[in-house]
Amino acid sequence: MITKILGQRIKHLRKNRNLSQEKFALQIDMDRTYFASVESGKRNVSIRNIYKIANGLGVSLEELFRGI
Repeated sequence: MITKILGQRIKHLRKNRNLSQEKFALQIDMDRTYFASVESGKRNVSIRNIYKIANGLGVSLEELFRGI
């Protein structure tokens, strides 16, 4: 359940920045299909990759997890 909620949060933040999955994944040096599975909640993402995603979105880990 937490993977789905986190994925939705990441997707929301990415879309607010008008970035496609492909463009964002390239920006943070992550495979697009892997990133898509994170957003869909199908992947138990590592803390290292969560950190990469937060940095790419320009938010702190605290802000990324806010409301979760």
